[in-house]
Amino acid sequence: MRILLIEDDPMIGEAIQGALKDASYAADWVKNGKTALTTLGCQHYDLVLLDLGLPGKDGMSVLADIRTKSNPIPLLIITARDGLDDRLRGLDGGADDYVLKPFEMAELLARMRAVLRRKGGSAAPVLSNGMVSLDPTTRAATTHGGTTVQLSNREFALLQALLVRPGAILSRGELEDRIYGWGEEVESNAVEYLIHALRRKIGSEVIKNVRGVGWMVSKSA
Repeated sequence: MRILLIEDDPMIGEAIQGALKDASYAADWVKNGKTALTTLGCQHYDLVLLDLGLPGKDGMSVLADIRTKSNPIPLLIITARDGLDDRLRGLDGGADDYVLKPFEMAELLARMRAVLRRKGGSAAPVLSNGMVSLDPTTRAATTHGGTTVQLSNREFALLQALLVRPGAILSRGELEDRIYGWGEEVESNAVEYLIHALRRKIGSEVIKNVRGVGWMVSKSA
């Protein structure tokens, strides 16, 4: 999944971006509200992490612009503003959660997973299509036969992208978009290599190739 981090503090931004990458997210980081809105207009993201104290255009204005355009992207405010009025304005303005700084990264990741589940219409923490299950907390996959295997960060990111939309065909470019952030080198056969590795771990029948189009996992039976 691809995350947009909007945070002007260099130390906080670097720490969060690094932790997101360690947790298998493709994470892009911008430092002001205007750049954030421009970026959202030309790049697909699965979730936004939004600081409020931004230069130029503050976070509340960024939130208002996103929701005015009827953009339903999951969005968590991350801020040191702990006043009740600020929290109410943020949540009533369309934020899906409001996380106070300083926070433990493990809690932020858990809140992100909860928001993504709600937006996806699922209460269950585990993604499954009946053939394979994927636990976002442990990044382990379990096959229908009961075998559990640990996935690398990018194997997890690719399988997660497919399981979030079972039955949908994702092209090479769409999969790369969800696995790699800005500045990360993408080799020409990276997706094929990851799919080959996944098939060795979870079975060759789970990920289907649609020749000339992309890859998919079947919908739940």
